[in-house]
Amino acid sequence: MWMANRAKSNSLDSPISIYEVHLGSWRRVPAEGNRWLTFREVAPVLAEYVHNAGFTHVEFLPVMEHPFDGSWGYEVTGYFAPTSRFGSPSDFMYLIDYLHQHGIGVILDWVPAHFPKDEAGLGYFDGSHLYEHANPAQAEQPDWNTFAFNFGRNEVQDFLISNAIFWFDKYHVDGLRVDAVASMLYLDYGRREGQWVPNRYGGKENLEAIHFLRTLNEQVYSSFPDVMMIAEESTAWPLVSRPTYIGGLGFGLKWNMGWMHDVLDYMSQDPILRSYHHNQITFSLMYAFSENFILPLSHDEVVYGKGSMLRRMAGDDWSKFANLRLLYGFMFAHPGKKLLFMGNEFGQRSEWNHDASLEWHLLNDSLHAGLARWVRDLNTVYRGQPSFYELDFIPIGFEWVDCKDSQRSVICFLRCGRGPNDKILFVCNFTPVVRENYRVGVPIEGFWRELLNSDAPLYGGSGQGNLGGLSTIPLPIHGRPFTLNMTLPPLGIVVFQPESHHVI
Repeated sequence: MWMANRAKSNSLDSPISIYEVHLGSWRRVPAEGNRWLTFREVAPVLAEYVHNAGFTHVEFLPVMEHPFDGSWGYEVTGYFAPTSRFGSPSDFMYLIDYLHQHGIGVILDWVPAHFPKDEAGLGYFDGSHLYEHANPAQAEQPDWNTFAFNFGRNEVQDFLISNAIFWFDKYHVDGLRVDAVASMLYLDYGRREGQWVPNRYGGKENLEAIHFLRTLNEQVYSSFPDVMMIAEESTAWPLVSRPTYIGGLGFGLKWNMGWMHDVLDYMSQDPILRSYHHNQITFSLMYAFSENFILPLSHDEVVYGKGSMLRRMAGDDWSKFANLRLLYGFMFAHPGKKLLFMGNEFGQRSEWNHDASLEWHLLNDSLHAGLARWVRDLNTVYRGQPSFYELDFIPIGFEWVDCKDSQRSVICFLRCGRGPNDKILFVCNFTPVVRENYRVGVPIEGFWRELLNSDAPLYGGSGQGNLGGLSTIPLPIHGRPFTLNMTLPPLGIVVFQPESHHVI
């Protein structure tokens, strides 16, 4: 049933909310030496959890065979084999099928940029430099002490493209998130001056890798038009998620790393200083429709001393939770598909540790449970309201109401669906000050219901809000004919939907 209908679940105008999972540390069994769950053991537990939390897809960190746990799967030695750590290939098929039966899509993290130097791997495979360059200045990827693929060889391109097709064909996965695309596109990636070899025109673009990526996406989409090819590409390379026939790389979606860096830096600022950083919260809308973006709060943001997502927020403990609810609310309101790494949804306190289970006991605490409830309700409302997702990649799906109130660190905007009345209003208050009688212009007369309020007590908030909704006042403001006179909760987001259908 899933396979027959998945074109809709994976389409650009559908709700896509991804839960990123590392299988070795999502949940462990303390009573049995802290061992991880097998593919078959994790299937019912993960499916139930993801379904209840409201996510549409699961994205697994690389499950291809790899020798070193600490690489999280990113140093692949067996490209065609799911890792035996968690069971057999048929066990992995069982996990994917189980998730599909519960209406959950499956995306795999895939690593075609580089491979480890382990003797059991692809390096010096047949006694020659078959997969990597012979020239050390081209062969090695210094950032990771690995070998980079030689994309100039047809054998290498065929190997990797057949591998991508294999996961779609034999395992029925719904998408591949292609890791480290920037390291493939730039010959000088991670290399100092004089340590890299220019292309035939003297430039730093890897022409063979560009050809490979375009061919890869053309082949995948021609064979499986209902899947997703997702680029983790961290630079401003143009047209990553645009068709190859107009000069694009041909991906379906791209991670929005710029949004992620800006918004996390902004949310780490003391609210007193946020008025000086207002552009960090608004700038992403200058380029939001240049690509088909996914907004990622991924595993990369909770490792290497960065701290957990909760710890990265400003303020005392209550403020950290309020800021995190506000951040997630803003993410779901912002154009683009959504991705949260496991543990982010309930406010994991410790930085992610791949050798330990998530801190599930925290859900016994009301603030953590409230955050998890907030994420569940965000997912539920997101999936049920076309205005949230239908026009994610088209400028008419977004309208600023006011992006200039930097002094009070407030922004308000509309998301629009295809119908003339499909409009949702979002108002974000990035300070701990309760703002009463805050006026916001709206285009529709009548009663606007308060759909969501991140400051509601059931989420751990202080209970400031608008008693379920507001009626418009016939007073023009923000270039719109009607006004909502509202209370903005501290460090909160409020979401309104019109119940009237009289559009002006």
